[in-house]
Amino acid sequence: MRKGIVALAILTMVFTVLVGCGKSNEGNKATSPAAEGTAPAASPAANFKVGMVTDSGTIDDKSFNQGTWEGVLKAVKEFGLEEKYLKPTGTTEADYTKEIGNLYDAGFKFILAPGFKFETAIFKSQDKYTDAKFVIIDGAPHSGDFAPVVKPNTVSVFFAEHESGFLAGVATALELKEGEAGFIGGMEIPAVQKFNWGFQQGLAYANETLGTKVTIKADNVVYQGSFDNVAAGGQLAAQMYDRGVKVIFAAAGGVGVGAINEAKNRSDVWVVGVDVDQYKDGVKADGKSVILTSAMKQIDTVAYDMIKAEKEGTFPGGQTLTFDAKNNGVGLPKENPNLSAETMTKVDEVFKQLQSGQIKVAGEQGTLIK
Repeated sequence: MRKGIVALAILTMVFTVLVGCGKSNEGNKATSPAAEGTAPAASPAANFKVGMVTDSGTIDDKSFNQGTWEGVLKAVKEFGLEEKYLKPTGTTEADYTKEIGNLYDAGFKFILAPGFKFETAIFKSQDKYTDAKFVIIDGAPHSGDFAPVVKPNTVSVFFAEHESGFLAGVATALELKEGEAGFIGGMEIPAVQKFNWGFQQGLAYANETLGTKVTIKADNVVYQGSFDNVAAGGQLAAQMYDRGVKVIFAAAGGVGVGAINEAKNRSDVWVVGVDVDQYKDGVKADGKSVILTSAMKQIDTVAYDMIKAEKEGTFPGGQTLTFDAKNNGVGLPKENPNLSAETMTKVDEVFKQLQSGQIKVAGEQGTLIK
C-alpha cells in the first residue's frame, strides 16, 4: 500500500471524483483519474511552507493526526519544503481559527486540517486567506448550516470508512472463527460511526456466508466521547475483556491507544487498529502484537498527494474527493502477521467484490446488532 504514489492530475472545476491510495493487501500505487473537460493546469508552485493544525489529540496519537503528519513529512523531505504544526489549546472554532491565522502569519500558506471539527474554521479561513491553500480531511467547509462550500483554494477529502471496517470485520471473523467482539469509538461522528457499522456488517457477512460465529452485543458497542482520553479507553477495554470479549475494534484515536495498552497487559485478546497500520503499537514484551489487523484510510497518502499536487500546479481546488475501495482508497495493511494466509486469501476475494460492486456496504446504520 505504501510502495509509491502516483501524482494527482485533477480538474480545477468543482465536482466530486473518486481517488485511491494503496490497494488492500497488494501494494498498488494510488491513482487519480482525470475527468473530462480538464482545465489547463496551473504553473508549478515555487517552494512554499506546509502547515498543519492538529485536531483533538496529539501529533503522535498513532492515528489520524499522526497519519496526516507522516504524509506531510514525506512530502517536505522529497520537495525540500519547510513544515510546521500547531496544537490548539482547545477544540473550538476560535481555537482552530487562531492557529490557522498563526500559521498564515508565519508564511505557512498551505494548511492541512485533519478532522470534521475544522469545518467552520476552514469555511471562514478560505475567504479570509484567499492566497492560501487548505486541505480538510473528513470534513467540508460550511457556515454552521452543514451546506458545504468548497472554495477554489480548498479541497475537501472523505473516506469510505464503512468499507474499511467491513473488511476488518470479515478478517476478524475468519481468523477467530467464533467468540464475542466489541467496538470502542471516540466521538459519535459519521466517520467513526461508519467504521462501526461497516465492522458489524463484515462480521455478519462472514457469519452468514463463510461459516464463522463471531457476534457483537449492544453492550459492547461504546462511544467514549473524545479522541484523547487514553485512561478511559483502557477502562472500557478492560470492562469488555472481563465480559468475555475477545477482540475490540477501537476507532478512537488516543482512546484507542488506551484499549491497545490494556490488551497488551492480557493474553489471548485482540484489538483491531484504525486509520493507519497499528501493528507496531501493539507489540508486547515478548515481541508479539495484539493488533489483529487495522482498518486503514490512506491519510498519509492524501496529505502527500495534495502537497505534491500543489508543487506540480495541479492542486484540485474546489473539489470534494472521496477515497474508497473501488480506487484502492481504503483497506487492510499490506502485511498482516496475525492473519493466516487462508484468511487473507478470502479477504482479498471480498475486497475485489467490493471493488466490482458485487458486495455493497451500507454507510448508515441498519439492523446490525442482534
